[in-house]
Amino acid sequence: MSLFVTLAADILVAVLLAATIVTCLRLSRRISQLKGDEAALRQTIGDLMVATSTAERAIAGLRSAIDDGDRTLTTRIEAATARSAELAAQVEAGETVVMRIGAIVAQMRAAPVRSEPPSARGRSPSRGSRDAPVRAREPQRRAPRRRRRRPWP
Repeated sequence: MSLFVTLAADILVAVLLAATIVTCLRLSRRISQLKGDEAALRQTIGDLMVATSTAERAIAGLRSAIDDGDRTLTTRIEAATARSAELAAQVEAGETVVMRIGAIVAQMRAAPVRSEPPSARGRSPSRGSRDAPVRAREPQRRAPRRRRRRPWP
């Protein structure tokens, strides 16, 4: 029995040794994969750092472009505001002129029309204007215009 126990123990040790060798080979492959992944990870980290620095420079360029655009836009808005104020003043002045012209036209329409000039009647203008009959001004009627027909091409 001692031979049988020794042989069983040796077989058990051989099986365990074979399992250990297989496990060591698997671990060796994983370690080599991790080393390869480590190199790839280092390369990825380097690329990421380069991309980050490029992005920071691009952001700085965009900020300066935004600042330039903001300054330009501010000056244009100020100029537009000044021109808007000028236009508002001109429109107001134009409305005043139109109102004055409207008042003058209304006064002219309300004024009596003389039938004949005072010099033709032999009277003075001051006396003749009081004695002359008041006649409402009739609107002038125009003859209808003919439309010119365009010849067909």
